Amino acid sequence: MLSLTLLFHFTLFRILLLPFLFVLSIPLCFSSEATTMADITHLPMEQLQDLECCLDSNPPWAEAILLAFQNYILMLGTSVMIPSWIVHAMGGSDGDKARVIQALLFVAGINTLLQTLFGTRLPTVVGGGSSAYIYPIAYIITDSSLQQISDSHERFIQTMRAIQGALIVASSIQIILGYSQVWGLFSRFFSPLGMAPVVGLVGLGLFQRGFPVLGDCVEIGIPMLLLVIGLSQYLKHVRPFRDIPIFERFPVLICVPFVWIYAVILTAGGAYRHKSDITQHSCRTDRANLISTAPWFMFPYPFQWGPPTFSAGHSFAMMSAVIVSMVESTGAYMAASRLAIATPPPAYVLSRGIGWQGIGVLLDGLYGTVIGSTVSVENVGLLGLTRVGSRRVVQISAGFMIFFSILGKFGAVFASIPFPIFAALYCILFGLVASIGISFLQFTNMNSMRNLIIIGLTLFLGISVPQFFNQYWTLSRHGLVHTNAGWFNAFLNTLFSSPPTVGLIVAVLLDNTLEVERSKKDRGMPWWVKFRTFKGDNRNEEFYTLPFNLNRFFPPT
Repeated sequence: MLSLTLLFHFTLFRILLLPFLFVLSIPLCFSSEATTMADITHLPMEQLQDLECCLDSNPPWAEAILLAFQNYILMLGTSVMIPSWIVHAMGGSDGDKARVIQALLFVAGINTLLQTLFGTRLPTVVGGGSSAYIYPIAYIITDSSLQQISDSHERFIQTMRAIQGALIVASSIQIILGYSQVWGLFSRFFSPLGMAPVVGLVGLGLFQRGFPVLGDCVEIGIPMLLLVIGLSQYLKHVRPFRDIPIFERFPVLICVPFVWIYAVILTAGGAYRHKSDITQHSCRTDRANLISTAPWFMFPYPFQWGPPTFSAGHSFAMMSAVIVSMVESTGAYMAASRLAIATPPPAYVLSRGIGWQGIGVLLDGLYGTVIGSTVSVENVGLLGLTRVGSRRVVQISAGFMIFFSILGKFGAVFASIPFPIFAALYCILFGLVASIGISFLQFTNMNSMRNLIIIGLTLFLGISVPQFFNQYWTLSRHGLVHTNAGWFNAFLNTLFSSPPTVGLIVAVLLDNTLEVERSKKDRGMPWWVKFRTFKGDNRNEEFYTLPFNLNRFFPPT
């Protein structure tokens, strides 16, 4: 009986003591949580610090030349891939393809110099072409008046002239929107919250050039992918020569020759002798016929295919590609500014860059490059992989583009690198650009449900809508918009097949209509607003002032 009484009183004592123990434990819980939060919190950084050379700092000349040649090798992938698809559809021969690639490289070198000297002045390669131009070019190629030409070479010439005329007219869009500062005014609707998914989609939207192309020849692509990751990431601290991290600095120059030689051995050994045409075209090193058909010396010149022809329908269709290219380039400029340890380009600088890009598209039309210029996303990613964002390196690479475009045979040797080798690089570099976009979210409040909805919806629609449009094209051989007006079809199909364009429309619309005033801080506007104007931040003058004291004649607005 006594034991039962003691047990009852002990149990009652524990029950009465529980609330006091709970109250006493509250400060301990908060203290532990505060300690944990302090351990995991990383303060936002306006400029990346994990880089070696910024926009205005330059590596030693020997290192800069090697880095520039690496940039040149990388931009060859898109510069060869897209013309290879288009020229044969136009009726052109391998010789025509070689001449088109030479013209494209020549103009890319000029455009890169113009952009780094007088445009945004960011270390961006302008060339290679955007897949956004494929829809309007396909519309021009399938024009009934051109398809009636029986001789394939004559059809190629006439189609080329029609594309040239469309590019010349469409370039006026970027020239007008750029130099009139209209694009800069529109950029005032941008915010870190809106730019994060747009820049992310600039990288993620190119996933079709990554593993799907690599998968066409896994015996070349997979070793290339693993080798680049191994050297650039796991061996990046190895410095066997003059304290230079050569594996991190030159992964393209080291990996491409090894895998290329491996591909040559497989080709010579007959590994692809009885394979499908797709496998042979992707894997063999002797299928492009670029080396045999390229001239030893050719200086590209305007109207080398004859005078351009002009059509209102062709021009309107091409304008959609120019608009898409403008959006994609804006996202690439934002990514390049972070990877070059620069501030986000102000509205005036962004407009200046778009204006010079329009001049570049005009040159594409004059020289007959078959496709318009845009910022090379893979070269933007290379800035982060090598941790060198120097402007001088990109300017030297422009010299390589011009030099090898004139010496056709030598340029064709490098242009014959199998596509899966480039695709392996794209898997890394496009992903890196996408992650730069995500890094803009550090300036926003990601505990806000409003922000989470905008980011999620923008990313989802930015991927799924273009995928639906492109899938429809693959199945039906025409775009989702299919009316009797071909130019109208090409215009809308081009706009909505671009992930960054769809993302920009959704992000800007939602971010500027949902609880705008209450969410200024959550959107990151207190940090962003100072970069809208040229004089809003003292660092802008350091990064974006024109050379040769030209700001006296073209003062920032």
